[in-house]
Amino acid sequence: MTYDLSGLTSDIDGTFLANAGLARAREALDRGSLPMLEGAADLRTGAPVARPGAVICIGLNYAEHAAESGTEPPERPVVFLKHPNTIVGPYDDVLIPPGATQVDWEVELAVVIGRQARYVESPDEARAHIAGYTIANDVSERDFQLVRSGGQWSKGKCCETFNPLGPWLAPADEVNVDNLGLRSWVNGEPRQDSTTADMIFSVSELVYDLSQYLVLDPGDVINTGTPQGVAVSGRFPYLAEGDVMEFEIDSLGHQRQSLRGASR
Repeated sequence: MTYDLSGLTSDIDGTFLANAGLARAREALDRGSLPMLEGAADLRTGAPVARPGAVICIGLNYAEHAAESGTEPPERPVVFLKHPNTIVGPYDDVLIPPGATQVDWEVELAVVIGRQARYVESPDEARAHIAGYTIANDVSERDFQLVRSGGQWSKGKCCETFNPLGPWLAPADEVNVDNLGLRSWVNGEPRQDSTTADMIFSVSELVYDLSQYLVLDPGDVINTGTPQGVAVSGRFPYLAEGDVMEFEIDSLGHQRQSLRGASR
């Protein structure tokens, strides 16, 4: 069932989350005061958080993915940024940039910040700053990322549509993130199949660590890394126009995107 939140907010964004928006929505649902959203099945599903100020990403955060990449597990979180306008809905098309030949998929657990986090004192305290969780596809162009990079990864991460998000935002207190299954498929064929138990740095450790170097604001998104089973491993072909990607995380739903060429 889909409920209408327009009586509480015009959108699910940082302001809504910072002002106990999820708690207010839950209270309204418990009271039975949220109306059903008429025609919901015919509407586009957008990203479950609007206009994040930042999309912060963690690289090489799954032990088996680090191994397939031929890299030693990092001693500290590897951080890079995606432009916030990479975010699209969970069923929107992903656009292949002109000249791209190595487009790759990455299923990731995404964290949405609900309370400003700056110089958080411990990983345990960090959990109080998380609003909820959703699914991200950290689409990557590996030639842009690794060959044309100039020494950093963001060129291969920031192309338009390169961060499908959703379908929904699950409140943090309703999800056990320590052992969630993550899976991906390309054209119906299995690619990734792992769990968050393989993460090198836990969600709370990541929020704690990031807060020492930057301020996390409500609505900001953290992509927490991808498990093994991506094309850069050499085990699978890179994506091409017409391919279909699907992603699933326990308790967080299912995504599906088709690929098509971007027009100039």
